[in-house]
Amino acid sequence: MDLKAVRAFVAIADSGQFQKAAVDLALTQQAVSKRIAALEKDLGVRLLVRTPRGAELTIDGQALLPHARALLQAEERAVAAVRPGDRVLRVDVVGRRAATAGLVRDFHRAHPEIRLDVVTLFGVDAAVAAVRDGAVDATFRAVTMPGHPLPDGITATPVLDEPLRLCVGPDHEFARAEWVTPAQLAGHRIWMPGNEPGTEWAAYYDELAATFGPAIDTIGPNFGVEALLDTVADSPTLATFLSERTPLVWPTDHDLRLVPLRDPTPVYPHSLLWRTDNPHPGLTALRAHLAAQPGLTEGRTWRPSWAQ
Repeated sequence: MDLKAVRAFVAIADSGQFQKAAVDLALTQQAVSKRIAALEKDLGVRLLVRTPRGAELTIDGQALLPHARALLQAEERAVAAVRPGDRVLRVDVVGRRAATAGLVRDFHRAHPEIRLDVVTLFGVDAAVAAVRDGAVDATFRAVTMPGHPLPDGITATPVLDEPLRLCVGPDHEFARAEWVTPAQLAGHRIWMPGNEPGTEWAAYYDELAATFGPAIDTIGPNFGVEALLDTVADSPTLATFLSERTPLVWPTDHDLRLVPLRDPTPVYPHSLLWRTDNPHPGLTALRAHLAAQPGLTEGRTWRPSWAQ
């Protein structure tokens, strides 16, 4: 498989546009289109469709994407094995809108001289395996989930307690509340379609629900956070959890409210995981940067029993 074509495919998947991918790859848009056409011909399937908004993955394209990323990661590891000097620092941030991505952005601003590659891996098992195998230098995770002990040689240190906020529409019961307690959420429907079984965030919200009684609803397809907020804005009973650290913009007519949770404040406990034998100087700088940040919340907070 032509890795140049695979790289073009991943660039389009990430940017959503042929033109933006061409700029990122320092190629012409025609050259990118030719690489995609050759890849589709080799595979015998359609991977991308052009729309008025840009480019969208077909079902076959969605199936190929994680394998395409793995191919590029394998290529990077092969090159790094023989490249003189310090290689790029690879960090998994879970999601590009997650608070941990903000931590890495702040690190990059403080240390622009350190070459950085930011990736998003799905689930704690894949992330820990990537750290163990050297595919990434570090990952941000909530550890340790029940039944997911860390392998020997991998260390985790807490770096951020992310306070949850209750997101509701203007007609919700708690829309005008200055703050609410987690106990007041008992019986209320909290819609979180992205909570897939087996993930660390699903384990977190499962225990939160068992402790305080809200009904965590994961039913329905996950169309993304924008569609989720559209639904919450129009509902007098539906709510979801967000963080004030999550960079989101919604239409002003949604009139959504982010209501603080107190007594206790549920916090999502992010830790940094890395291999203790990893000598990368950028990793040392990242750990020092995070240690200097006021990331851990004081006062009465709640976190799951497995993350104490």
